[in-house]
Amino acid sequence: PVQLHHQAYELRLRDPFRIAKGVRSVQPSVILTLESHGRTGYGEASAINYYGQSTARTQRVLETLRPKIEASAFISPAALYQRLSPYVGAYPFVQAALDVAAHDLHARLRGVPLQRLLLERLPNALYARRQNRVTSFTIGIDTAARMIEKIVARPWPVYKIKLGTDDDLGLLRQLRAVTNSRFRVDANEAWTAAQAIDYSKALQALGVELIEQPLPAADWEGMREVMRRSHLPVIADESCQTEADVARCAGHFHGVNLKLSKCGGLTPMLRMIAAARAAGMLVMAGCMVESTVGIAPLAHLLPLLDFVDMDGPLLLTNDPAAGIDFQDGGAVISARPGTGVFLRDG
Repeated sequence: PVQLHHQAYELRLRDPFRIAKGVRSVQPSVILTLESHGRTGYGEASAINYYGQSTARTQRVLETLRPKIEASAFISPAALYQRLSPYVGAYPFVQAALDVAAHDLHARLRGVPLQRLLLERLPNALYARRQNRVTSFTIGIDTAARMIEKIVARPWPVYKIKLGTDDDLGLLRQLRAVTNSRFRVDANEAWTAAQAIDYSKALQALGVELIEQPLPAADWEGMREVMRRSHLPVIADESCQTEADVARCAGHFHGVNLKLSKCGGLTPMLRMIAAARAAGMLVMAGCMVESTVGIAPLAHLLPLLDFVDMDGPLLLTNDPAAGIDFQDGGAVISARPGTGVFLRDG
């Protein structure tokens, strides 16, 4: 039989985290476990308020699912995903946490790292052309002085700069003056098509390598024009949340940023990667503000990714988990079974 456990956490941020949609200093999250045959798999559901998530809601959903999870023996992640989909499809954050925990458990029961379990049967066409294990480190919107202070305090090979201010180019020029590291910018839907096109040439000159979600997700016509005229690759985030969105993004974006919490877990994410590659798109994976539990699966997917943003734990002062290390900006997985994650309190 399978046993489900879950616990709410208050993840404290090193600095207030501001994007175009708001600011927060604490990130609530739920870490769940699935236990079977003496092994434990871990998953996390971050409670992002602008996605309508809360720890109380997550835990209520988990309790309604408990009988369905614990009623049968654990066979495989695919079997559990299929069994739960009719009941949890409306709650992708919960679905993702359960699916990740199931994959972690399956790999631990087999005694192999999750990467081996995920990648051993995938075709070469899904792999990134260049191996890029370096995660960006996010600098949230703040005063220029404060953003510069954060960059100086945390030297890093690649920064993701959150934009959506009254003078984004001026701000970026000030940041460029203090570092030679690569930049990626994320407007979080804050620009118009004209702004995105106009900014792209200047951003390219400032050492920016991509623009993430410049326009509101509903502005497909604008994005088609931005993609056609931009000097930089444009990557979908809010415009690509489910499997069906990948096909729609083709012709509007050069690539997609996939997030486990939004799409419902590793099971659909692997299908989304395949769809993106078939459409000739770049593949990025991103994270929420979450602990090592939440970002660990991405470390095991690195061979499939052109870009990765998995800095969630680096933004925290009280990460309850460990198991993924960062060296020279790159994520390093352990040889332990599963994701390699463990909770610090046991």
